[in-house]
Amino acid sequence: MGPLLVLWLAGCLSGTWAVDRGNFKTCDQSAFCKRQRALKPGQSPYRALLETLELTNTKLTLQLINDNNKVRLLLELYRLQGNMTRVKINELKPLKPRFEVPDVLINDPPTEPLSLLSRDENGVVLSLGADSQRLIVSAKPFRLDIMEGREVLLSLNSRGLLAFEHLRIRKDTISYKIKTKVNSMWENIKWVFSSKVDPEGTENKEETEAANEPTEGEEEKAKEDEKVEDGMWEETFKSHTDSKPNGPSSISLDFSLPGVENVYGIPEHADSLKLKATDGGDPYRLFNLDVFQYEVFNPMALYGAIPVMLSHSAQRTMGIFWLNAAETWVDISSNTAGKTVFGQMLDYVQGSSETPQTDVRWISESGIIDVFIMLGPTPTDVFSQYASLTGTQAFPPLSALAYHQCRWNYNDQEDVAAVDQGFDDHDIPYDFIWLDIEHTDGKRYFTWDPHKFPQPKDMLQGLLDKRRKMVTIVDPHIKVDSSYKIHNEIRSKGFYVKSKDGGDYEGWCWPGNSGYPDFTNPEMRAWWASMFAYDQYEGSMENMYTWNDMNEPSVFNGPEVTMHKDALHGNWENRDLHNLYGLYVQRATAEGLIERSGGVERPFVLARAFFAGSQRYGAVWTGDNAAEWEHLKISIPMCLSLSLVGVSFCGADVGGFFKSPSTELLVRWYQTGAYQPFFRAHAHLDTPRREPWLFGPENTALIREAVRQRYALLPYWYQLFYHAHHSGQPVMRPLWVEYPQDTATFSMDDQFLLGRDLLVHPVTEEGARGVTAYLPGKGEVWFDVHTFQKHNGAQNLYIPVTISSIPVFQRGGSIIPRKARVRRSSSCMEHDPYTLFVALSPKRFAQGELYIDDGHTFNFDKQKQFIHRRFSFANNALSSRNLAPGSQFTTFSWVEKIVILGASKPSKATLKTHDGKESQLEFEFDASMSVLTLRKPGVNAGLDWTVVLQ
Repeated sequence: MGPLLVLWLAGCLSGTWAVDRGNFKTCDQSAFCKRQRALKPGQSPYRALLETLELTNTKLTLQLINDNNKVRLLLELYRLQGNMTRVKINELKPLKPRFEVPDVLINDPPTEPLSLLSRDENGVVLSLGADSQRLIVSAKPFRLDIMEGREVLLSLNSRGLLAFEHLRIRKDTISYKIKTKVNSMWENIKWVFSSKVDPEGTENKEETEAANEPTEGEEEKAKEDEKVEDGMWEETFKSHTDSKPNGPSSISLDFSLPGVENVYGIPEHADSLKLKATDGGDPYRLFNLDVFQYEVFNPMALYGAIPVMLSHSAQRTMGIFWLNAAETWVDISSNTAGKTVFGQMLDYVQGSSETPQTDVRWISESGIIDVFIMLGPTPTDVFSQYASLTGTQAFPPLSALAYHQCRWNYNDQEDVAAVDQGFDDHDIPYDFIWLDIEHTDGKRYFTWDPHKFPQPKDMLQGLLDKRRKMVTIVDPHIKVDSSYKIHNEIRSKGFYVKSKDGGDYEGWCWPGNSGYPDFTNPEMRAWWASMFAYDQYEGSMENMYTWNDMNEPSVFNGPEVTMHKDALHGNWENRDLHNLYGLYVQRATAEGLIERSGGVERPFVLARAFFAGSQRYGAVWTGDNAAEWEHLKISIPMCLSLSLVGVSFCGADVGGFFKSPSTELLVRWYQTGAYQPFFRAHAHLDTPRREPWLFGPENTALIREAVRQRYALLPYWYQLFYHAHHSGQPVMRPLWVEYPQDTATFSMDDQFLLGRDLLVHPVTEEGARGVTAYLPGKGEVWFDVHTFQKHNGAQNLYIPVTISSIPVFQRGGSIIPRKARVRRSSSCMEHDPYTLFVALSPKRFAQGELYIDDGHTFNFDKQKQFIHRRFSFANNALSSRNLAPGSQFTTFSWVEKIVILGASKPSKATLKTHDGKESQLEFEFDASMSVLTLRKPGVNAGLDWTVVLQ
């Protein structure tokens, strides 16, 4: 590592830990954002040329013209199956192709025919099929409206902010001047030739001059092309210059959402779940960056970018998917933003007729406009629609849903063994121990430090003997070192990203001078995947998985700590596809883990950077947070935002990566993390060690209990991830997803649902003595999972708390399976019995599910080897029936106990098994809490049975 890098890192990793905003652009410092934002709402210069309209079975095409510069665009409209509409806008005749995002959509979305309902000189009306939905194309100015009956659901370009910077030749370049000179000489040659026919030359000369006179449109276009603003052809930020060889190419489009006050999504930002209006501040930015200890409640870009926004009202949920991988800014304005509660009440009392409306404007640096409008109408519909486009959450191995122990760094094999033994000594379960960058030989990934980790297979075998696993880090920057096999192969195959001058792009990262593999190249991805083979990655075993950090990509000495935008991925600039890079890294790694097992084993890959579609390849986390209460709180809306746009496998570093948590904060973070999808503790190199037993016996016991609660609930977590994989429904959900008409839930982000049936309100305030949880659902009931106390829905419930409290409630009407026998790892619990918690609704009804497979292979999908059962309680009988008759799988697990909440005391309980046998069950009844416990049913978890209460 060079001395300059050492000094640079020392400056970064010491002193105050906080983001340096000066390293990252604001909209005013991003030339294209500043240009586009300078355009104010008004009448659009774009007009639809209705005479160019063509309608086929699959799409409508129509040319648009900018009346200011006469540049034409091509509009394509598609009606997609599943109540979606796709809108594409590109230049009609671009100077060169513009980038269109590949590999994100899982297939070419199937279309349905559009039918023409009416047409006149002002526009056309098209039918979208179901529920009287129509698409209205207005000609002058160009505008699109999607209507249902008389209600406008969504409008495009209603504020006239469509802007499409066409590709052009730079006027002050030598090539342009040569071209102009050649054209002039050619015209003179043609005139000379024609003058031989007409000796006077006058008639032909006049005709030629007339023909060479530019049209009005050509003049306007030429004027616009000649206009040069700062940052159009070259842009400097700090010491970095972006050469912009293609010139200005940004795009913009506005969307209006009548009746909507609440929008969500567009992660990743450390901000509230409900997105804020951006008037008077910066727009939300989507540009994958390595942000050193980010600030909370800030629209700054972070590690990942998913350009999907959901709108929600009591009447409808919709989604907008802006398929563009370039730097993107999103402006939000609302006619109700900034109104106080008193102002809103005054509007209501005075009968204000102003309809709430949210306006959203998307601005991207390059590419085309390619937007999918998901019309819902329910939250579940939108999740299904988005999943049909980009796929569903990868189904992880069950062990990946358990607890992970990590820090930068565990020092050597002896340290790993000591930490592993420490968990056993303190009776705390865990499944994965992680190794950060220091485990490698000089930051050369796919290697081991020969002194600290001389026998990695022995270390891995020791973990395997306890049915535990390891994750090692493999980052996508490669040390430039002629003695390093990985570097030599990438260079010899030409697989590195190139600089604007054609050489291999290099920058600083953890190893020092580094090259960056071009993961957009499928050949590079295939080669990378092959490096995870057991005979290539020396020391690896089947219980070792992978962590892709720094995949934004992070370039310490690059502009905004990332890659230069004019770096080249084949024929495309990084500018065009920047936000895709992290997805490709995770994809190649996941494919490598699958290939090494011959396609049998499910992979587990954690990545920091992501894009739409990343859910197909593994998990993400919220990056380099800090041991502060505000960072604990913000982890909830950050993961909720990701869950709304397809990424269910999300978590935050428990305890905070930077700084050192107080014991209270650490305990509260474990209690919160135990109920978030990805559950990993992690810490910075310079922080004191913080294994769970280092804070005294009392705190060790509190952490142990939080972790054990996670393990007991693993059957429920696994079932939720099966559904996320199967249907795209999120695991962790805002309350409004299940209670879409309850306006009290629309802004809540301090509590959440797991599936439909568990409500969690973590304690995230220092020194808290109580929290107020909102229990939704008029006419519903909720049961405290710890005390079994019943509470009515549709109320704010004050809950006194102590340091041991984790407020969690089970919905009345649900059945949740648990495993009470918590062992050292999830794999050790594979054949253990289940306890069913049946929470009765006021109508004495309940339903739930149980999903079982081998926990780690693709056999559930390829060979239908799984168990999926439905539990139902009705008419005083609890039954189990098969939901997948075509599946084949057997389990040794059985049902050892059934706990019924909200029950009445029976005179007897009769078990009827699948073979017709009957037996009487022992039971206990707690009259004070109305809890009935049925003991030792002893039935196999994969078979039919019924318990009848009399």
